[in-house]
Amino acid sequence: MVKKITIGVIGIQGAISEHVAAMKKALKDSNVSGQVSIVKKKEDIKKSDAIILPGGESSTISKVLTETGLHEELFNRIKNDNIPVLGTCAGCVILSSELSNPSEDVKTLTVMNMRIKRNAFGRQRQSFEQDIEIKGFSKLYPAVFIRAPIIEKVWGNCKILAEIEKKIVMARQDNLLALSFHPELVNDFRIHKYFLDII
Repeated sequence: MVKKITIGVIGIQGAISEHVAAMKKALKDSNVSGQVSIVKKKEDIKKSDAIILPGGESSTISKVLTETGLHEELFNRIKNDNIPVLGTCAGCVILSSELSNPSEDVKTLTVMNMRIKRNAFGRQRQSFEQDIEIKGFSKLYPAVFIRAPIIEKVWGNCKILAEIEKKIVMARQDNLLALSFHPELVNDFRIHKYFLDII
């Protein structure tokens, strides 16, 4: 753990301010010296020690990441510096190597050994909250799913951390953490603290 860390939240779409607030709370509760900033340009990624990719619409996020050069910069930081990344919902899609329902509108980073199915739980009205078991967590976690993807398959060093009815909803590969759900929308900061431990 570096003495003072900077965690960047990609500021394109989704619950950006909620991730910032949750990460600040995790830093405070964990007594870790650090700051949380919103990432808008390549230089912001260069200055970050870890990155959060929030949810939203994966095609929109992918398009803006590519147009601004953030996609290439983040890929390079992951490959060259092993920078920790937390991807939630659409962020999980962006981290994946394969899409079961591919689209020309979505360019993934191809950094995690997993195949994703987008909107696997249905549209907005099929959103739900469910307590789930997460490996290493002593108590159930209140996971919020909004137009959520599922992780259909993992391989290599990508490990399953949580499932719902045999559907994978959380996985980790080295410093990369992917979730189908939204940890920033609940008053439970254990996942943000877990991510802190990775940094």
